[in-house]
Amino acid sequence: MNSAPVRTAYDGVVACVPITVPYRRYSTNSAHWWIGRALHDLTRAANIRPKDIDGLVLSSFTTAPDTAVGMTQHLGLSPRWLDYVPMGGASGVVGLRRAARAVQCGDAQFVACVAGDTNHVDSFRKTLASFSRFAQDAVYPYGSGGANASFALITKNYMNLYGATREDFGKLCVAQRDNALSIPFAMMKKKLTLDEYMNARPISDPLHLFDCVMPCAGAEAFLVCRADVAKSINLPAVRVLSTIERHNAFPDDPIQYRGGWAMDIDELWQMAGVKPADVDLVQTYDDYPVIVTMQFEDLGFCAKGEGPDFVRSHTFTTEGSFPHNTSGGQLSAGQAGAAGGYLGFTESIRQLTGAPIGKQVKDAELALVSGFGMINYDRGLSSGAALLARAP
Repeated sequence: MNSAPVRTAYDGVVACVPITVPYRRYSTNSAHWWIGRALHDLTRAANIRPKDIDGLVLSSFTTAPDTAVGMTQHLGLSPRWLDYVPMGGASGVVGLRRAARAVQCGDAQFVACVAGDTNHVDSFRKTLASFSRFAQDAVYPYGSGGANASFALITKNYMNLYGATREDFGKLCVAQRDNALSIPFAMMKKKLTLDEYMNARPISDPLHLFDCVMPCAGAEAFLVCRADVAKSINLPAVRVLSTIERHNAFPDDPIQYRGGWAMDIDELWQMAGVKPADVDLVQTYDDYPVIVTMQFEDLGFCAKGEGPDFVRSHTFTTEGSFPHNTSGGQLSAGQAGAAGGYLGFTESIRQLTGAPIGKQVKDAELALVSGFGMINYDRGLSSGAALLARAP
């Protein structure tokens, strides 16, 4: 007999000390340097010592041949709890989940959640070459490689099913660019108009240039600990209310039109004791805008198929009716490898503690962060979400 386990809430667990190492388009520094810089900045901001970090979550695609274990020696750490979470855009949610339970169970006091990747001129191609056995066998022999073609298939199918238009996706991209203009580390520094979006060069039909993320180098980090510990050392923190995680959801769908959020969304809201209307800002994983629209539906902000109408009826800037990806998201800030899955968390922690890098969402009390990652040749395999709240 199969039954879902009863999960307890994350009472007393907080996230704090959001760190962003400013992004660069290309970097000759290794991933080790980026991750080390993030940890250095985190310990300084928290006013703790590296030896105080007794837990580590690491997310990266470019530390090879090192994994998290090897990195502890590079970084001079000696944690008693360790996890390696190279799950792309889902890494932040998965890392937070693991870290929160470790703190809650007493396995660690300070868990540093760190993600970082470098981006050499040829590193993205090399990463793709060994990313997925399915992709190597099923699509690479036909001349198609990378995520653009996969998301073109998903995007076209979604448009055919639900009547979404390029203008709908463009509205999201334009709003995120507006949000990014106040973010110093964002790769995209110039305002984007809908005409520029529509007339941009095609990449893989129906995707055009501004539908696709720009790979870059960078790092993100945050600290997970108990609320009383954070308070004792004067660290502004946010409460972890609930999380969900799912891998290889709906494998029988011929083309992906939903993600694992749809399987677990009731648990996310019920554990937190809130509802979608209570949320003040949403940070979705946004490597392509179709996935943003899919998340609006699967996370409960509208029904499946109503994503296009939801986009048409809202504004998505920091000051808008539905503040979304207030850092600019990856589509305008850049995709620093696995750090892209942490970007929503660092931005939400800043917003909820009243210390944003860019513009402040007014009266921000509750944030939803969602992740999506590990695109195979025809679908993304990993998804997750978390609800964070301003501490009283």
